[in-house]
Amino acid sequence: MAQVKICGLRSVADVQAVAGAGAAWFGLNFFPPSPRFVTLPLARDLALAAPVGLAKVALTVDADEATLDAIVEAMPLDMLQLHGHETPARVAAVRARYGLPVMKVLGVRDEGDLADLMEFSIAADMIMIDAKAPKGAVLPGGNGVPFDWRLVAQRRWLRPWMLAGGLTPANVAEAIRLTNARAVDVSSGVESAPGIKDYTKVADFIAAAR
Repeated sequence: MAQVKICGLRSVADVQAVAGAGAAWFGLNFFPPSPRFVTLPLARDLALAAPVGLAKVALTVDADEATLDAIVEAMPLDMLQLHGHETPARVAAVRARYGLPVMKVLGVRDEGDLADLMEFSIAADMIMIDAKAPKGAVLPGGNGVPFDWRLVAQRRWLRPWMLAGGLTPANVAEAIRLTNARAVDVSSGVESAPGIKDYTKVADFIAAAR
């Protein structure tokens, strides 16, 4: 059984739906080009609407201190998710500055992309292993593209890790079986349109992950 993170929520109804379906985390997207982007006031409303037990994660992409300061000061959070080109030193600095657990996202397309995982697993509290964005893509994640899960099958790192990239209700059970992932992340795979969560797909995804 894997724990589930549903990323890119944009309404209180979204929060209620993922909580009711049994998600462990939900993600607030602070990357403006994304169709899942939320403003600080909206994000604060969603964070405050979260029931006890549903962890709140702020997703940022190469954010500077001013941006991170504003996010952390505006709402209660349980984790920061760094989805840009942050180095291990940057991850460690963010972790120290805010006193929050930090999850670093690393894109994978082939074996060579795994080289940095061990170094990042020292700096971060958790790693998300995602599909590397296609060339020319505007978004670093949420593109609905999987990678070859055999690349991470049965591997171990120093920190807990989460599997992402092209997961859907139809394939998440197989992805977990193959990789032995204990946590999975989904965004576009449970949507009816970019940024619009489909609550039936959310429930089906969580059921399949379990």
